[in-house]
Amino acid sequence: MNSTKQFVITALLAFTALFTARAANVSDTLYIDGSVGRLYTIVDRPADTTRRVPVVILCHGFSGNCNAWLMQCLSQNLLERGMATVRFDFNGHGNSDGEFKNMTVLNEIADLKAVIAWAEQQPWAKDIALVGHSQGGVVVGMTSGELGKKIVKAEVLLAPAAVLRDDALKGNTMGAFYDPWNFNDEYIRLPFSPESGPLLLGKDYIKSAITLPIYETSARYKGPALIIQGTYDRIVPYTYAERYRDVIRKSTLRLITGEDHGFSQTTPETSVQVADWLRSILIK
Repeated sequence: MNSTKQFVITALLAFTALFTARAANVSDTLYIDGSVGRLYTIVDRPADTTRRVPVVILCHGFSGNCNAWLMQCLSQNLLERGMATVRFDFNGHGNSDGEFKNMTVLNEIADLKAVIAWAEQQPWAKDIALVGHSQGGVVVGMTSGELGKKIVKAEVLLAPAAVLRDDALKGNTMGAFYDPWNFNDEYIRLPFSPESGPLLLGKDYIKSAITLPIYETSARYKGPALIIQGTYDRIVPYTYAERYRDVIRKSTLRLITGEDHGFSQTTPETSVQVADWLRSILIK
């Protein structure tokens, strides 16, 4: 067989495999009612309706959205391992209702609980797990602590941004300075955010952040937890991940040497780690 014919056959086999894999999956875009309006949601799942599958809900970070590369890569790897994924934009983010300046960690927790309630009602769904990046990791940790392991079978925290409370107490959020004890403005203008340009951050975010029981609530979760963070993270020092490991009883911490807050160097590899770990927990 000459090299040209071999190349054509190989290409056809690869295309057939890709088409078959895509045909075996279903992707839907919908809206779920959240804390302040509709939440833009993407659901990816195996097309086989004869069996129920684990569902992993993906939560993006501060100023991000569900179509970020990390969220897409996580979804694809989870789907390849037989799990369904639900990724959504928090209120005031992406294509969801609401304004960013009215977003708080507390109403993001309410958003996530609404998505969990929706997932629990799907006939193809079982064994819900949560994955959160940055502020989404804080939301996942606190939500898991509130709902418990009977509802949340496993959680993954990616560079969880528990530093947000300390930032608020210091009066410095993403480069915007303020007095947290004498804050009377409706909002502050952020000169920097991890995934977007300048944004307006409302006073409710700051006032709630300074008293947010992040670790206290997260510590109530008794199920399995995986925490992953880069050692070169300049937004959230990795020592915050170490404290999560210390307070969550059944947690494992994996530090990635030289990685940053957004996992820009190891997005595919980190996504594989998350998917493999969740498969070991959710698929028996």
